[in-house]
Amino acid sequence: MAIESPSRTSAAQAAPPAAASAPAGSRMSTRSKLILMVLCAAQFIVALDFSILNVALPALGDDLGMGQADLQWAVTAFALPSGGFLLFFGRLADLYGRRRLFLSGLALFTASSVLATLAWDPASLLAGRALQGLGAAMIVPTGMSLLTTTFTEGPQRERALGISGTLMSLGFTIGMVLGGVMTDSLGWRSTMGLLAVAGVGVLLAAPGLLTESRRADRPRLDVPGAVTVTGGLLALIYALSTAAQRGFGRTDVVVTLVAGVVLLVAFAVVESRAAEPLVSLPMLRRRTVAWGNLAGMMTFAMMSTVIFLLTLYLQEVLELSAVLTGLIFGVQGVFAALAGMTAPKVIARFGARRTLIGGLLVQAVFTAALLGVGADSGAWLALVAASLGCVGHLWAIVAYGVTATSGLPDGEQGLATGLVTSSQQVGMTVGIPLLSAVVSARVAELRDGGSSFAEATLGGIRLGLGVDAAVVAVVAGLVTVGLRRRAAAGR
Repeated sequence: MAIESPSRTSAAQAAPPAAASAPAGSRMSTRSKLILMVLCAAQFIVALDFSILNVALPALGDDLGMGQADLQWAVTAFALPSGGFLLFFGRLADLYGRRRLFLSGLALFTASSVLATLAWDPASLLAGRALQGLGAAMIVPTGMSLLTTTFTEGPQRERALGISGTLMSLGFTIGMVLGGVMTDSLGWRSTMGLLAVAGVGVLLAAPGLLTESRRADRPRLDVPGAVTVTGGLLALIYALSTAAQRGFGRTDVVVTLVAGVVLLVAFAVVESRAAEPLVSLPMLRRRTVAWGNLAGMMTFAMMSTVIFLLTLYLQEVLELSAVLTGLIFGVQGVFAALAGMTAPKVIARFGARRTLIGGLLVQAVFTAALLGVGADSGAWLALVAASLGCVGHLWAIVAYGVTATSGLPDGEQGLATGLVTSSQQVGMTVGIPLLSAVVSARVAELRDGGSSFAEATLGGIRLGLGVDAAVVAVVAGLVTVGLRRRAAAGR
């Protein structure tokens, strides 16, 4: 193992039953493989939900009578609870049972997907989307903590995290493609119906495979910490999502942005004084946890933005059909799957720290290469550069998951994986809104200067891609310094 993956700290609590499910070696039993399939399927469905409705918004608006300005709420209503409640449910699962909360989240997600499918007006749709987000906030951290307590630290966990990370990234990409195809052929309701059917399938398989896993002791839940961190995340996600559509000058955006920062500062103060904190500040001070999660959040934020910007480029600038656009993203998906399968071997050869940094740099380099796309050609460059950038992205995803969860006792795995999945979800939630605001401002500036729609759109996309590449490169540098200091200190 790499120097940043110390041997597991012995826990005061007894190991949860699920930890015995997997043998200590690198080979998985049949039961372990089935457990991994169930957990990864649940994560894939949630990732799919993040993007599958995006391209269906115009059709949805026409059907339900939602104005253009209100369509963003079909996405935001899901993003708010799914990002805001992750830490809370991750900790709740540690205390009261991961399997119980995982199954409850699946049931809620499935039922709310049915509600969204049958929505008869905007209110019923938004209610279904919000409940989907709440179910997702229960599924993701509990699913990840069940994974890390089922598969022992080392090759098994690295392989499991590789598969899980691959499917999370694929889910977002495939959702963009499926959303367009299904909306054109079956209508927008089919996108929500697909999620309901998939949820039923996982819900039927999970109870017979998963065993309960929780902390042996039953400390009290840190209610002040839960209120401040959940409120802070909700406020920030709302502010950033709304700003992308309507600008940062709106009063509600400014107020919620400030409120979010104040609540998160209050959360840090509360946690420093709580006898049984929701988030262990000593854990956050671990370099592997802090730098690993920063890298994870930014790799998700920036790659999801690349996919979004390329969708605009291929369809708005090159005017490619949904089918051709889907084929390009399909190739990217193949590369992502291959990268996810090879990531554990890369980590075993070079260590999680080097793989994380190398993955970020590969993502940055090939995102920068996309600056070469033009108004008349660039589809091949988009295909090649995005696919190779996705290889680095998947290596970074697996390596940050390994880095941020290594060396922790099973009793803290729910919290650790709650942080990991919070990084993923917050990244996917805020990346597109932030860079969309940058792109929109540039497009408006170019249009005012007399550029055509296609020229202005291309200029905005190039600026967004440039900022994207620069952010990933800077994060790679910061992580290099942060984790190198830890390695030098031998901690």
